[in-house]
Amino acid sequence: MVIVGGGVAALEIALALAKLAPRGTDVTVIAPNSEFVYRPLTVREPFSYSLARRYPLERIVRAAGARLLREELDWIDRDEHIAHTNTGKAIGYDALVLALGARPVARFEHAVTIDDRRMDETLHGVVQDIEGGYIRSLAFLSTERMAWPLPLYELALMSAGRAYDAGVKLTTTIVTPEKRPLQVFGAAASSAVEALLERAHIQFVSSAHVEMPKAGELLLEPRERRLHVDRSIALPELEGPTVRGIPLGDHGFIPVDAYGRVLDVQDIYAAGDATNFPIKHGGIAAQQADTVALSIAAAAGAAVAPERFQPVIRGMLLTDQEPVYLTARLTGGGSFHSQIAETPTWYPASKIAARYLAPYLDGLDHETPRSDTTLAGAGPIAGETHFKLAMSASVASK
Repeated sequence: MVIVGGGVAALEIALALAKLAPRGTDVTVIAPNSEFVYRPLTVREPFSYSLARRYPLERIVRAAGARLLREELDWIDRDEHIAHTNTGKAIGYDALVLALGARPVARFEHAVTIDDRRMDETLHGVVQDIEGGYIRSLAFLSTERMAWPLPLYELALMSAGRAYDAGVKLTTTIVTPEKRPLQVFGAAASSAVEALLERAHIQFVSSAHVEMPKAGELLLEPRERRLHVDRSIALPELEGPTVRGIPLGDHGFIPVDAYGRVLDVQDIYAAGDATNFPIKHGGIAAQQADTVALSIAAAAGAAVAPERFQPVIRGMLLTDQEPVYLTARLTGGGSFHSQIAETPTWYPASKIAARYLAPYLDGLDHETPRSDTTLAGAGPIAGETHFKLAMSASVASK
């Protein structure tokens, strides 16, 4: 089988298959990147925290018993079951998984767009201007086609906290189409986040459509309200990957069923931000990956049964003080069971809750000294023993 992608979903599937069907699958991972960057923690980099962890991609792939091909996907011949790369290589497959991620697109010309691939580069200057008192009003913007919203709230809370520490009076505003703060986590979590924003003196403008006709001027609908700010920071809008050879849905996202199978196509699956599931988040990508891995392992003859994708949303919200932990589970009829806690409700207590990838990375972190410049997992098979022990314990607990 072939997995296309070098992010959370791709690595979760590779590690899952190493556990579920090690003898029934021969796995190749196609990805252009040499590192796996722990992107959820890049949000702290502009505030002079250490760089987010970076892991050698080949080491993780090899630990999963797979091989890495440093290429980019060009097109798919689904009739012949061949994936073609941009250098002309043709790789046959029995099963193909697309874990390509989404493409961020800037929505506002006059705002700084959040980009977790270069967070420090784009926002460090803004933080310095806050500390120096050059920015007195700051807006954080989202649009109807919303990316994962947590970074917007984290940046707002950390910016307000940095201004307070510097003795600078900063007016901070979040403008969003959401009815309540972080409504994706349900009512209980929204109420708690609302209290966090109030304590940080962050204004929250809900149910708003925002336009920016010129720098510093925000037009809010409904009621044509206007807001003038020194600087604006915005979430990107997301678009699906460009994939020739398979059907694509709205904005280029890949339509999948409850088992991760691409609709109207045989033997092709998709997981993560590239799919048409509306919530784009590493933990959700990992759960989609687990669903796909079960489907493929069952098809390969492993003693497992496919399971429908049933998402549980887990998020670690970074603030200017201690993080808080949010969980939401759909309980039927579109309602949520949600909670917020000051201590982790999942293990390892990481930003990305992933059944296989999280314990593997936790092993790398414990076996390698932390450094801003040294890659994690520099040892021969760093983290692999920890990964196997953690998974054995997990299976025993069931």
